[in-house]
Amino acid sequence: MMDPVGTEAVCYELLAEIGEGSYGKVYKAREVGGKQRLLAVKKINIRPDSPDAGIPAFMIREVALLLKMKFFNHPNVIKLLDACAVPEGRRMDLTLVLEYIDQDLSTFLSKAPPTGLSLDCIKSVMQQLLQGLDFLHTNMVLHRDLKPENILISSRGEVKLADFGLARIYTFNIALTPGVVTLWYRAPEVLLNCVYMSSVDVWSAGCIFAELFLLRPLFRGYTEIQQLQKIFEVIGFPCEEDWPKESPIPYQTHWGPATSCTNLLANLGPEENDLLAKCLAFRPSSRLSAAKALAHPFFTKQ
Repeated sequence: MMDPVGTEAVCYELLAEIGEGSYGKVYKAREVGGKQRLLAVKKINIRPDSPDAGIPAFMIREVALLLKMKFFNHPNVIKLLDACAVPEGRRMDLTLVLEYIDQDLSTFLSKAPPTGLSLDCIKSVMQQLLQGLDFLHTNMVLHRDLKPENILISSRGEVKLADFGLARIYTFNIALTPGVVTLWYRAPEVLLNCVYMSSVDVWSAGCIFAELFLLRPLFRGYTEIQQLQKIFEVIGFPCEEDWPKESPIPYQTHWGPATSCTNLLANLGPEENDLLAKCLAFRPSSRLSAAKALAHPFFTKQ
């Protein structure tokens, strides 16, 4: 059903429902007049009888951060084109209008040939992902939920970071919510309930880098302890000096001998393995920043 809708900035008609979550639905839409662009429209319904009446904090945060990002117009961050909140009786309808990208990285990987992605393709996706991350971190924003479902990739190979519901503007050494980042992409310091910084996003990016080669997640745990064990099976078990002192989880010698591993995936070349190891360092301070990762020979060497 075509449903023409007008807002102050963007007029559009809904074409099809493309997603549904606990707070509302996402539609594919087309701009009416103007550029006739395809759009993604998130319609969020807030009911007054819900336990947390009012617009949830994570939604306010997403809109505020997207508006901040819109000002800079970075090619690797999804653009918010319009946002409006309309009272409907006792209910509040929040609508976000975003640029439309037809698939996420998870879908893209599911379509990859059995032989895998080309090295040039992996390099392009990873470079754009890190450029988006570097932009966020430069603006003091942590994404905190980086995973293939939150990375969009267009038919032209343009990569854009999306879904800022868990993003947070940070200050130095801030203690943040522990229950963030989908388990398979969660950094050790988050699993260990420690203070964390922008390096949590670099860990997630490292997990995604490995997944571009493997076409499956690198660490697939189903509890936090199992996730840590999966990580240690690949990167080695850290020595006691590297274990964060503030973690409520004590150092467990039975988890494995204290070892480190720099050759994480057998089929990768030395430069790919070196970049991966530096993104997946156990100690956050040993991890590359997004900016330093972009300067790695994997990207710069001809």
